[in-house]
Amino acid sequence: MAGLQQTNSEKILLSWVRQSTRNYPQVNVINFTSSWSDGLAFNALLHSHRPDLFDWNAVASQQSPVQRLDHAFNIARQHLGIEKLLDPEDVATACPDKKSILMYVTSLFQVLPQQVTMEAIREVEMLPRHSRVTREEHIQVHHQQHFSQEVSCFIFLLSSCC
Repeated sequence: MAGLQQTNSEKILLSWVRQSTRNYPQVNVINFTSSWSDGLAFNALLHSHRPDLFDWNAVASQQSPVQRLDHAFNIARQHLGIEKLLDPEDVATACPDKKSILMYVTSLFQVLPQQVTMEAIREVEMLPRHSRVTREEHIQVHHQQHFSQEVSCFIFLLSSCC
């Protein structure tokens, strides 16, 4: 029963996020992991409820996901009283920690307007469920990165020896 309740809570939270960020074409939140890693979703969520706090175009055009994440976390701390619970470097990865993202988004949900339509909830229910694929992709990316590091070290060693 607790698992079902958590799933319903996540569904409502995801519905709220998608509804709040609908007018931001660069943002498409479909989960509580990879959808947040570029920093756009956090900023769009904040901007959708408090457009007076910052210029969306200036933030969206920033080069680094870490810069965008840092911006969102600082805005939330300064103007909404939400502590900086996440490090931008920990979120700007292929697969950030789901529980950490959920905890932070829940903090935003508690201080921002919370209206969620049934249409938004139905939309989330229609999203494809591919958490297993995401995990497999995450493992594959990790192996590719590890292999790439090994190849780089090997090339470095070869060039040092000769």
